[in-house]
Amino acid sequence: MAKEEFKSFVKKNPRLIKYIKNKEMTWQSFYEIYDMYGEDENAWKPYLADEQKIESKNMDFMKYIKNIDLDAVQESINSIQRVLGVVSDLSIKSNTQDTTSQVKPLYQHLDD
Repeated sequence: MAKEEFKSFVKKNPRLIKYIKNKEMTWQSFYEIYDMYGEDENAWKPYLADEQKIESKNMDFMKYIKNIDLDAVQESINSIQRVLGVVSDLSIKSNTQDTTSQVKPLYQHLDD
């Protein structure tokens, strides 16, 4: 019965396979740890710590994404687009005024 539980544990923690492939551990060693300590976090911490950190970060990111108000994001984007439109219009008007208004030289005013 313990072998089936161990297999189930390994399926839940596939990171253990990396240690087997790198020849850092054997299945026998992992089974002995499991037989002595079961699924105790402290016993598996050296082998699963990175995986737990990644899962924790993924969960934090998912919570962050779930809390985003998409309506507020859309409203912000619309506001930015309006501001960019106004700036663009002002820029175009400024450029057309510069080219249409010609500055008369100073000596033309002194033709008296």
